[in-house]
Amino acid sequence: MAVSVRLRRMGSSKQPFYRIVVADGRTSTGGRFIETVGWYDPRRKADSDFELDAARVDYWVGCGARMSDTVRNLRRRAGDAAPAPAA
Repeated sequence: MAVSVRLRRMGSSKQPFYRIVVADGRTSTGGRFIETVGWYDPRRKADSDFELDAARVDYWVGCGARMSDTVRNLRRRAGDAAPAPAA
């Protein structure tokens, strides 16, 4: 099973809101997931436009999960200096 840490789109039309989830890579972006590890709101203009549980992300990456590019960028913005393994 190829596991990935990626965004899951929520919200209504033209008002996107994303949950950061750990999911099987074969499922759709709005489909089943294993665990929710954070959220991201691109419309919010405050400093805290996302939240990420770095400990859980580290656990899943340690188990072999791949992070999407957006999640990797959010993790960098959070100030996590731990380098992510190359895909």
